[in-house]
Amino acid sequence: MIKRIGVLTSGGDAPGMNAAIRSVARYGVHHKLEVIGIFRGYAGLINEDLRPLDHRSVSGIINRGGTILETARCDEFLAEEGQRKAVETLKRNKIDALVVIGGDGTYRGAIQLWERWHIPCVGVPATIDNDLNGTDIAIGADTAINTALEATDKIRDTATSMERIFVVEVMGRDSGFIAIHVALAGGAEEVLVPELSYDLEEMCHDIVEGNRKGKISWIIIVAEGAAKAEKVAEKITEMTGLETRVVVLGHIQRGGNPTARDRILAARLGAAAVDLILNDEFGKAVGVQDGEINAVDLHLAVEEKETVVEPFYRLIRILT
Repeated sequence: MIKRIGVLTSGGDAPGMNAAIRSVARYGVHHKLEVIGIFRGYAGLINEDLRPLDHRSVSGIINRGGTILETARCDEFLAEEGQRKAVETLKRNKIDALVVIGGDGTYRGAIQLWERWHIPCVGVPATIDNDLNGTDIAIGADTAINTALEATDKIRDTATSMERIFVVEVMGRDSGFIAIHVALAGGAEEVLVPELSYDLEEMCHDIVEGNRKGKISWIIIVAEGAAKAEKVAEKITEMTGLETRVVVLGHIQRGGNPTARDRILAARLGAAAVDLILNDEFGKAVGVQDGEINAVDLHLAVEEKETVVEPFYRLIRILT
């Protein structure tokens, strides 16, 4: 019988992680479980950095970005000895099951604990790249889009006022999810994403033609995995002779107060993760598809996810 569960956040932080921690803790306590917070992800398991969580200890965090449990990437956990130390911590502290909140790397760690060491684990998706299967949207993705969009809107003001081209680089090493959504919502003239090939010469030709017809500003959104904004800007200036500026939004996309959508998603998924544990369903990740809670095998969750970009891109080009 499950009596005590642990919860950790691992990998890159995402807005809404605190709301998920709060949900796991309070929903668990409601169901007579003891809840233990594990600090700094898998490193906290190895170093036995633990603290009990109750109703009060997670008060006032639903609106906060980041994670009160902190997070880290732990190379030591990749080795057998590191995993052994983590398992010993769990057994010594009588933690019967684990809720892991994070992305691909976090899930892969949970797979190791479940399949190799038989530690019951359940995953909660929290990644701004939204690159996990089994859920339409991951915790943090909506906030990251809105943060980048707000910045882009402000850049548009100065781009129009000063008649300039701006190249805005957003996060997305392997995924154009943030870039394509920000481009469509922000009315960008062009977007470069890892999933689609692009022709800088053709783009520069469009800029020159637009300028000739009286278009005085241009916003180009670039996912960091598609190109480097500075190189794109240099090419535009070289080929068009027009003034180009670069803005790299960077880690501001990870921070900030989570949106209502992320808070609600985190509350639902945190509770759903506890429900899986109570029903002895392990080695799975929770998610929301078509508005309904569902669960998929952790292995399926970490398979490469296809980001839908082509329909968005076609619409961006038409509306431009």
